Amino acid sequence: MPRPKTIALALLLWLAALAAAAELAHLAAGRNALEWTRRLVELGPRPAGSPAHRKQQALIATELRRYECKVVEEKFTAETPHGSLAMNNIIAKFPGTSDRIVVISGHYDTYHRPGLRFVGANDGGSSAGLLLALAQELHKKPRRDAVWLVFLDGEESIREWRDNDHTYGSRHQAQKWAQEGALGRIKALINVDMIGDANLDLVYEGYSTPWLRDLVHDTGVSLGYKQAFGRRTPYYIEDDHRPFLEAGVPAVDLIDFNYGPGNRYWHTEQDTLDKLSAQSFAVMAHVLTEVLRELEAR
Repeated sequence: MPRPKTIALALLLWLAALAAAAELAHLAAGRNALEWTRRLVELGPRPAGSPAHRKQQALIATELRRYECKVVEEKFTAETPHGSLAMNNIIAKFPGTSDRIVVISGHYDTYHRPGLRFVGANDGGSSAGLLLALAQELHKKPRRDAVWLVFLDGEESIREWRDNDHTYGSRHQAQKWAQEGALGRIKALINVDMIGDANLDLVYEGYSTPWLRDLVHDTGVSLGYKQAFGRRTPYYIEDDHRPFLEAGVPAVDLIDFNYGPGNRYWHTEQDTLDKLSAQSFAVMAHVLTEVLRELEAR
């Protein structure tokens, strides 16, 4: 009969092996997310309606169709200060055994102003890159709740962030899901934005649903990522989570609004791939994977 100390040592070694395997999986997801972001950035500026944006849409949709999910392209026409503009929300629906849904969303369009060559590595690129990496992680994994990955179009303003000149895709999607009766099935919506920063430091976003915001941040801290998830002073940001909050959906915005000293890389030509890291993407993949597990238990 094995001695208790031998059993305990074997158990510790087994747990350590499991932890090491999980760490390697998250690091692989982080590298994958960074690689996808690189591929998107190579297309150049990708404002809504541009040729590069359409190439990006085709790239995203083609990749998602490799996986066991239903891919929906929610095409619509947005009325902007510069006239009508074709937009497209791309949704990957990974099925579950329950009728409940967890949504992870992020925008994939980039900011545009005349004379500015903005490639949006972090702002637009990182959220899309992370969602593509998560699609691979969700592929063929059984789950109770369905998970919908939503690539939102038209988050950026066309002329100026005021009135309705912003969040075109999220406003359209919230309205569409309300009409279809899907909103009541959504257990939680997690929006990611600017999450590839090598010095990841997420805002404790004030509009977000308190229980969901605390679940995500507490999970991040418990996993050892206090630097990224340790804030507890609310900071209010208008983002793609707001239309869903206003429609009654529990939602949280995960955004790093401290991008460079004084946030000086935001909406500038300095938002480039060299400011990002695979480790930050790995942290996000790890935390979101654990949050999905926690939400399924509720």
